[in-house]
Amino acid sequence: MNPTEKQLEPNRRDLMRRFLRREQELSLEKRERAQGPSRVARATAMRRPTAERPQTKALPALPSASIVALNKMAFGPRPGDLGAFNALGATGEERMAAYVDQQLDPASINDSACDARIAAAGFTTLNKSQAQLWLDHVEGDQSRYQPFYEIERMAFLRGVHSKRQLVEVLADFWHNHFNVYGYDYYCAPLWVHYDRDVIRGNLLGNYREMLGEVAKSPCMLYYLDNYTSTNAGPNENWARELFELHALGAENYLGVKRQAEVPLDGQGYPQGYVDDDVFEATRCFTGWTFDFDTGLFEYRIDWHDHFQKNVLGTYIPPNQAALADGNDVLDAVAFHPGTARHIARKLCRRFISDDPQQSIVDAAAAVFESAQNDSDQLAQVMRTILLSYEFRTTWGEKIKRPFEVAVSAMRAAGAQFSFALDESETNSLLWRYDQTGQPLFSWRAPNGYSDIKEDWQSATPRVHLWRLANWLVDVDDSSDNHLMDVVGQTPADVRTANELADFWINRILGQPMPAADREEIMEFMAQGHHPDNDLPVANDWDTQERLRSMVALIFMSPSFLWR
Repeated sequence: MNPTEKQLEPNRRDLMRRFLRREQELSLEKRERAQGPSRVARATAMRRPTAERPQTKALPALPSASIVALNKMAFGPRPGDLGAFNALGATGEERMAAYVDQQLDPASINDSACDARIAAAGFTTLNKSQAQLWLDHVEGDQSRYQPFYEIERMAFLRGVHSKRQLVEVLADFWHNHFNVYGYDYYCAPLWVHYDRDVIRGNLLGNYREMLGEVAKSPCMLYYLDNYTSTNAGPNENWARELFELHALGAENYLGVKRQAEVPLDGQGYPQGYVDDDVFEATRCFTGWTFDFDTGLFEYRIDWHDHFQKNVLGTYIPPNQAALADGNDVLDAVAFHPGTARHIARKLCRRFISDDPQQSIVDAAAAVFESAQNDSDQLAQVMRTILLSYEFRTTWGEKIKRPFEVAVSAMRAAGAQFSFALDESETNSLLWRYDQTGQPLFSWRAPNGYSDIKEDWQSATPRVHLWRLANWLVDVDDSSDNHLMDVVGQTPADVRTANELADFWINRILGQPMPAADREEIMEFMAQGHHPDNDLPVANDWDTQERLRSMVALIFMSPSFLWR
């Protein structure tokens, strides 16, 4: 650590402590306000169907439609994004509607600049078929983990540079919904297939079709052990998670009742599922495996349980045609009203708040049901959520998770990583990022990374994100060029502590900071000098280092973390 860094470090630590303390105080204040009737049961997809949390209201003021849209439908604005959004209409609602239409039609968005970066990165696995991936990276002598590593880097590259931002946010959502541990021995070689064909290929399409591709993917078959499930030794892991996480959710689990004891709803569906539904579904998926010579899905008729079954009130007769039993189960869960509610709630939780208003959950679920046979079912559900009053008027009920913090920081300050496999700076970035608690595609349990705000407010992710932010503003390449060129992007006529603070606050946040936080940022930059004195940014190394540190502090301010 050089002498200037030794001087700056105590100031940075002190300011970060104040930011963290203020956020903790605000969270405590919200909890104390939540009393008696204001506490509501929260249905979740994470094995906590009866967990209770206080219902809270957003603390920060509601910002403009552009800030809401670009921080909730996207990973934060890049320079120029706010202006482009504001040019989409005369009012906030008009702009929001136009932006939603644009993002729900990703093929219409010119993403050639991002495509050029992908080409320049030199990836070699992205266009390989499922069979070719297996041939090269399992049977052949090419790196078994290269497909995984390339998709990991692609997630960052697209998150930072793609104009199809809603696709990237939804890819993150669905990877967690249909979570698979990507480092698994037979998953890593096929990770391009799982990301490209199963997740991204269906995220604005039809849920039943997506579910069918998930069920047949060797990645999921291996991860949840269905590839070994036979009539002689059925394995219920896949069937259990299909019900509990992927479809109806834990909120619709009714325990150990007999199937005949489950009451029907107004449409004639069982009001939920019981363990016997899981056991019967397990039998339906016996024989669903994959070919270890080709890496392709395989149905083993000699492994299948051919006797009759009953799942969610659906009678499944004996000796059906190949795959019919499993497809009947997928139909039963995909079209059950409980699945519509569960998926709608999870999407509203991701895009609106941890405890989304029941009105928007019901509206999204109704669209999910009415469009269940449409090829753009999920796009219709997303349109309902994104154009809702609840979406555009809710702010601060969520905070950015580590991936969102890292990507939005790189977007805001124009970081220039190539994300190529052989770029040492990218490898260093990913090593530091992994310490934050959300390494991509690496959650071992089937429930995926938490999407609840409180789970990301602990000290460990915050401290490592603080370290990552400071590293991002300082890292340079082999030619000593900063990959996040804070000094070079600062206009020549912006020189006082006041001007520097305001320029970068506006650049990163797109709006003013609360006065108290803004004052602390400015004072850090001034270091005891008059805030309107010109600083030697152009030619003084100490001042340049302080400017970079100031930008890192903005990245870890509460204002940057809200969404």
